Amino acid sequence: MPSQLHEALVQLFRNEPTLAAELMRSALHVKVPRYAEAQVVSADLTDIQPAEYRADLVIQLVNRASVLGIILEVQLSEDERKRFVWPAYVANLRARLKCPVCLLVVTADDSVARWAAQPVEMGGCFRFAPYVLGPSGVPEVIEESLACAKPELAVFSAMAHRRDANTERAVRIAMAAQRASAALDADRSKLYCDLILSSLSEAAQQALADMDARTYEYQSDFARRYVAQGRAEGRAEGEVRGRADLLARLLTLRFGPLSAEAHSRIAAASIAELDAMGERLLTARTLQEALGPG
Repeated sequence: MPSQLHEALVQLFRNEPTLAAELMRSALHVKVPRYAEAQVVSADLTDIQPAEYRADLVIQLVNRASVLGIILEVQLSEDERKRFVWPAYVANLRARLKCPVCLLVVTADDSVARWAAQPVEMGGCFRFAPYVLGPSGVPEVIEESLACAKPELAVFSAMAHRRDANTERAVRIAMAAQRASAALDADRSKLYCDLILSSLSEAAQQALADMDARTYEYQSDFARRYVAQGRAEGRAEGEVRGRADLLARLLTLRFGPLSAEAHSRIAAASIAELDAMGERLLTARTLQEALGPG
């Protein structure tokens, strides 16, 4: 049964179909044909034979007509059976789309990536070789502008480099991804923030929690934006009420629906207390941590 990590990685590519083509071009240096649109299409690759073949995700690049089919497989461990079915995936999709097709294998472990990259001997003079992307090959997205422009890539980068020996760099990648996620719709924002925080190593999580909001640029930027938005809403309903309403919405995006007790804590808080809650928001691992001592 697919694991949570497996499904999370597939969802990133499903939410942003161009991500597969972009990574093939930038990380694996593959010459991807020009396309106008990337579509997620049926992942059922069964032919007329009784065997059922179903890939994790199939992406079709279109430029008036189909120009490339990309079969995405998230592979978290070695599985020799896949080396027999992967070529069938490609052959069946090529027959269906009537255009070139490739297989992109995404792994969460570089040793699995090395295994997956081994060519499959098909017999005679034929060899099959997928494109393989392990965590060390995923671009490090640290710049805020790139993260906000490509949030799925930023989240994928944070997940790929979550165990980086350089804890500071892992945290910077995670923070850039969090900032990009905060601007998305509620469902994606909550999903991506949870993925980022849950994937970090204990050392990175601790470093994130220990950061001083007054000196770390990302959090101070967030605090300034939070205060500015609170003031804008406060002109209509009063500064305290505006900040409280904004904070409640941000907490709901991060942790889900708030309890009556949490709403009461926010409603009774002073401006200084609301500002403190806002600064703790992105580093807190639980709602209670964000609210602070009661």
